[in-house]
Amino acid sequence: MTEPPITVLIADDQDLVRTGFALVVNSAPDMCVVATAATGTEAVALAAEHHPDVILMDIRMPHTDGITATRAILAAPGPAPKIVALTTYDTDDYATRMLSAGASGYLLKDATAEGLTAAIRTVHRGGSVIAPSTTRRLVAGRDAPSSTRNNTAVDGFTARERDVFDLIVAGASNAEIAQRLHLAEVTVKTHVGRVLAKLGVRDRVNIVIWAYRNGAVR
Repeated sequence: MTEPPITVLIADDQDLVRTGFALVVNSAPDMCVVATAATGTEAVALAAEHHPDVILMDIRMPHTDGITATRAILAAPGPAPKIVALTTYDTDDYATRMLSAGASGYLLKDATAEGLTAAIRTVHRGGSVIAPSTTRRLVAGRDAPSSTRNNTAVDGFTARERDVFDLIVAGASNAEIAQRLHLAEVTVKTHVGRVLAKLGVRDRVNIVIWAYRNGAVR
């Protein structure tokens, strides 16, 4: 049975940018654009109308910015879409605020067409994507936890939780982790929940940031 295409909403205040991204997305055989928005306000309304799987969200838009729109969309009832920030602004402040709002990724607009469609597939599967330059700065942040906290948290993992943690940091989805470790996907979800609880973080993106900040990548 053929899988339905990944539905995508594009929110950006520049018409040429929306058109360009739409061409890239629609050229992929497994995804399609269902709507485009020129403001954050339009993005919130169109997300409620079309229920896209993934939203590419600009940050600086008139009326309602992308960060506020992300919070509003994810707070709405019903299945939540995956949201990827797609911006020209490679700053710690925007990245931190967007990820804290619940975005599953943070990419720059100079990403390649192949990189953009790969990112859409990754977040749709439950993974996370962060621009390499952004990751380098985030993991070197001044508020990084101490090595003592790192050792305590990682040492508290079971062997299986450590395997799951490593694969999350590598960008694997739950389905991919299940396949790699020969586990049921529901079991993987249980392990992911325990990893989140032991690290005291909210989501997979913050697991990745935590791992790099604490030198826990292997």
